[in-house]
Amino acid sequence: MTRYLSILVLCLIAACNNRPSSGKQVFRYNVVEGISSLDPAFSRNQAVIWAVRQVYNTLVEPDSNLNIQPSLATRWEVSEDRRTYTFHLRTDVYFHDNEAFPGGKGRRMTATDVAYSLRRIMDPATASPGAWIFNGKVDMEEGFKAPDDSTFQLTLLRPFHPVMGILSMQYCSIVPHEVVEKYGKDFRSHPCGTGPFRFFLWEEGQALVLHRNPHYFEKDSTGRTLPYLDAVKISFLDSKATEFLLFRQGQLDFMNDIDASFKDEVLTKKGELKKEWEGRMVLDKHAQLNVEYFGFLLDSSKASVKTSPSRLQKVRLAINYGFDRNKLITYLRNGIGTPANAGFIPAGLPSFDAVKVKGYNYDPAKARALLKEAGYPEGKGLPPLRLLSIPIYEDYANYVANQLQQIGIRVQVEVMQKALLLEQTAKSTALFFRGSWMADYADAENYLAVFYSKNPAPPNYTRYANPAFDQLYERSLAENNDSVRYELYRQMDRIIVSDAPVVPLFYDQVIHLVQPNVKGMENNGLNLLELRKVRIEKHG
Repeated sequence: MTRYLSILVLCLIAACNNRPSSGKQVFRYNVVEGISSLDPAFSRNQAVIWAVRQVYNTLVEPDSNLNIQPSLATRWEVSEDRRTYTFHLRTDVYFHDNEAFPGGKGRRMTATDVAYSLRRIMDPATASPGAWIFNGKVDMEEGFKAPDDSTFQLTLLRPFHPVMGILSMQYCSIVPHEVVEKYGKDFRSHPCGTGPFRFFLWEEGQALVLHRNPHYFEKDSTGRTLPYLDAVKISFLDSKATEFLLFRQGQLDFMNDIDASFKDEVLTKKGELKKEWEGRMVLDKHAQLNVEYFGFLLDSSKASVKTSPSRLQKVRLAINYGFDRNKLITYLRNGIGTPANAGFIPAGLPSFDAVKVKGYNYDPAKARALLKEAGYPEGKGLPPLRLLSIPIYEDYANYVANQLQQIGIRVQVEVMQKALLLEQTAKSTALFFRGSWMADYADAENYLAVFYSKNPAPPNYTRYANPAFDQLYERSLAENNDSVRYELYRQMDRIIVSDAPVVPLFYDQVIHLVQPNVKGMENNGLNLLELRKVRIEKHG
């Protein structure tokens, strides 16, 4: 323990000191929930994805507008049958130095590494939570080929257009087999990739330190090697209040999201930075590919569904028209997010179109009329609906319940822990529940898969089934023309608005608080932490 402390102290003084006298540029941020693994095969949540993204690269990646761009692959071709993707790889990419390599020097990355890394995701022995990205889409033995060192071929069982988005996910980071084999399960804490930063030190629950990779392959427009930063230091304080205090003191360079406990202190009701904070911090907002909603269980084989009034489309529509989403955003979220007045596909995706997909506006008269048509005039004879929520959504659930009561719909809000609610929705025992869908990749297919009848729960928690929807969904998977595919997406979204298996509440926003001397940070709809071009200016 004493040896670790001395290493940490030396590290924090030398590599992690951000004062101008050190000449080092260190980017510091905090992760409240901690980090469970640095193995890309386990990059299932934002905290792990952010750290893994600094250490590893993928074949392709999304830019700040979420368009797929080359990364380890320079270019690619797709076969006429849309099943085989041939990627041409960079030949100047090296893994970080590691004891697993001869002489400890990182070797060149080749197509064999790509095939190994992607097959590893599917391998049951890895037990990766990301196996779903290829299961049913690729044959594990035949789907990943390396004809030569700089050519990789992916063959799909059937066309699946969003596969490029899947390949940009952090699960698909390229790893070296020697390091994985050397460390086995401990690869989680001995990461080795090709990314802009390399692993230096991780004291779990205390700090993770990454150092600049001096052999990184990318350069900026002037020919300077990226990244600009010398190090990244991640702390693991489990309190957002403490994190905010350290940020205010200048001990953190960046904060993700604003906790409810201090959002009123920082933001106006319109979601802008209050005057007293201007110049002391920068507020950076961006549409996020995340939709928050309430869902209805529609599995007609369940006895509980057969007797529930929410089985009736007109009751579900009445709920959707019966509360004001604009006020919810203003008063409960300080202007963070966009009212979900279109469909289930959120703002920020190229196929999103609030004109072509009309969602639900606040219309209590229409809600009352629908309720009457459903056989419950003014709510007479309508039993109370039980809405299952999690603690941080209790305010939203109560807000909607109070507004619905005014039109005759009684809603009883029941709060439970997230794990229990996820278990109930996965087992299809929750009739009316809080849900959230954050995109895994930047394609609306990811949202529409939530309603495809052949999908289990997750993602189809409502057990929604509509043959017309399924037919359009299957057509969209094989459609290569973007404009045609986007129109198919909108048709599906209009069906969802009409059938109302869900109550969309709002499309979320990424909220970053950044120190004024941090330059070059780019926000994006997937809330990926991009540090390659970040630099820290000296104060004064």
